[in-house]
Amino acid sequence: MKVLFVGLGSIGARHLKNLVQLAGGLCPPLPLEIHALRSGKKGLLPADIAALVRREADSPDALEDWYDIAFVTNPTALHANTLARLKGRAGCWFIEKPIFSGLGPSLEALGLDAASGQKAYVAAPMRWCGVMQALKKELPALAPYSVRAICSSYLPDWRPGVDYRTVYSARRELGGGVGIDLIHEWDYLADLFGLPQQMACFAGKYSQLEIDSDDLAVYIARYPGLLAELHLDYFGRSYRRTLELFCQEGTATADFGAGTLALPDGRVLHCEEPLNQRYLREMDYFLRYALTGQGASVNSPETALRVLSLSLGLG
Repeated sequence: MKVLFVGLGSIGARHLKNLVQLAGGLCPPLPLEIHALRSGKKGLLPADIAALVRREADSPDALEDWYDIAFVTNPTALHANTLARLKGRAGCWFIEKPIFSGLGPSLEALGLDAASGQKAYVAAPMRWCGVMQALKKELPALAPYSVRAICSSYLPDWRPGVDYRTVYSARRELGGGVGIDLIHEWDYLADLFGLPQQMACFAGKYSQLEIDSDDLAVYIARYPGLLAELHLDYFGRSYRRTLELFCQEGTATADFGAGTLALPDGRVLHCEEPLNQRYLREMDYFLRYALTGQGASVNSPETALRVLSLSLGLG
């Protein structure tokens, strides 16, 4: 199987390692030939990643005409151009979240609309974490009438040893800003409850962080029989990532940082696991989807674009 990676930074490298691990665990093992489209100077790949890559190319013209799978894991602001230049050259696409840094070109122009028949999946790793898997099993019995989600953390602490002012999160032109960067929350809300009937958003730069992207976004959304609140920020000094569900019998709290799900009946489900476990589940799904061709993508470009619209406050 020929596989292309466009972007082998931290997330691309994680996906590559997980793909190799899972492909090697199949019976029989699935042989992979990994190619990479270089975005920087030659020789910058870490040794463990370089050892997995058969060939690097400097431009799309130097690539093979066809790949069974292609991963778009470069900076968000480059996704649309990458997909345009490689249109029609992959059997199945894995596109890192968010799909674009703005609403971008039409999916039809990229050959990613439903009518094209192109197989594609947009990354949504929080759907695959242990807490979310447990919550989905319990949700039918909970029947919440209000939910409140928050993701609050301190951007300078995200990457120890790296100047936070230089990373894409801090730079609007690279696709930074909490609404897009923390799109996980809108993704899992849409996965759990669908798309809202109405939505309002207030966002902007409010803290003393030296960035030009939004560091705060607050949303409220209305569903049939359900109201949702969402708070995203870059300046919370204590990490907090939770979803509270207010139900007739009490409150359920999914704490994604602690790995627990507290239920109204007093039970606490412990779902602690290594961070990479969610990415392994996601890659296992994607590999089966790419190989079998059965069923629609669980996070198609169309769905991802609608979620992006919500994250941008466009409803």
